[in-house]
Amino acid sequence: MPLPDSAGRTANRRGRATRRALLSAAVDALATGDPAAVSANRIAKAIGVTWGTIQYQFGDADGFWAAVLHHTAERRGDTITASDSGASLRARVAGIVDTLYDGLEAPDSRAIENLRAALPRDPTELDRLYPATAAELRSWGQTWADMCQRAFADLNVDPDRVHKVAMFIPGAMRGLVSEKQLGSFNDLDVARDGLTSAIVAYLAGSGATG
Repeated sequence: MPLPDSAGRTANRRGRATRRALLSAAVDALATGDPAAVSANRIAKAIGVTWGTIQYQFGDADGFWAAVLHHTAERRGDTITASDSGASLRARVAGIVDTLYDGLEAPDSRAIENLRAALPRDPTELDRLYPATAAELRSWGQTWADMCQRAFADLNVDPDRVHKVAMFIPGAMRGLVSEKQLGSFNDLDVARDGLTSAIVAYLAGSGATG
């Protein structure tokens, strides 16, 4: 016999609540940096549900990690928004550098880094073992590249140079954040300013205005 509508709605609400709780618990666990936290079964136990619940909600561990990545992307929104037409090239580049510098220390970013560290490094192997997770990571790369293009769309900047900046700057910012976490002997404010100046010079060399 079908469930009454009210019972069905209650079951759906419970299912959504369980899904949200699992995703939140995953981010909290992964953000600790503990490699052992990269365990869907361990996260399920932490909130008092079974592995079967993970399977029901996400299909398998691959579906779970892909959902965790998507969840953090939704919470983050656009890392960069299209700047107003009055913003200079330097202001826009500095905004990207500062946004990444601050954002990479956030719990969601720490969680993502811990998860990525546990996944296969080889793209072919990642696709084979975790196809949904690999697809989500690829979509992040495209979204990031698109955001960077929009950030400079109204300036006379070579899109190819913007793409190259988009490809290297996340890694460069991870390096600076790592230096900060380790206790750098360098002045990281000066380092950020230097990186900003270098990017501006490169982009301006393509004929940018501002």
